[in-house]
Amino acid sequence: MSELSDNPNLKEINAYKKKLNWGDVPAIYHLAATSISDVDGILTHGFDSAFKQLLDRSNWNPDITSPKQNFGDTLSVSSKPQISLFHNITEQNYELHCYPIINQERVLDTQINNPACPFIEWSPETMQMLFRLNSLVPFIVYTFQKGDKADYALVRYAHSCVDELISLLEQSFDIIDIKGYSIAEFCKEIHQKHSDA
Repeated sequence: MSELSDNPNLKEINAYKKKLNWGDVPAIYHLAATSISDVDGILTHGFDSAFKQLLDRSNWNPDITSPKQNFGDTLSVSSKPQISLFHNITEQNYELHCYPIINQERVLDTQINNPACPFIEWSPETMQMLFRLNSLVPFIVYTFQKGDKADYALVRYAHSCVDELISLLEQSFDIIDIKGYSIAEFCKEIHQKHSDA
């Protein structure tokens, strides 16, 4: 493999990085790639995760999400649970947070058997943070300072992986809003800072 394809997978990016660096991959790349790999397989691994818990329909409030009977004995389409997403970028990590929507407001605290909540039980401690990409933020900064083609490809792959997971959520949920800097928006800001310097 002399060049990367237009849409490389993680395995191809990692192989290309090793080729560019004669097998000597920097620790910051390895940390980011490992974290992205974990999120990339979030639905295929057997481990329980907040993302999987969110998709578990047995925890959805049937009063909100069940099909409703109309006057003409026809069933209307069931409602999708309403949620809000938040891209949370810290000094080290990128996280995607989720909040249930009750009465057009996002809820920050625990909910148990609240008839207005889209979930039977909502525990922010275990359900709010859907996933985390460890060390992504310093890796993005490193990439814009002295990254190679494989580093940029890994950042793009992380962004597309997050977008895919959000698209998957859109199939099951009514996402009212998505706030915070996405990975792409964060990269634009870092690029702008380096261009101005």
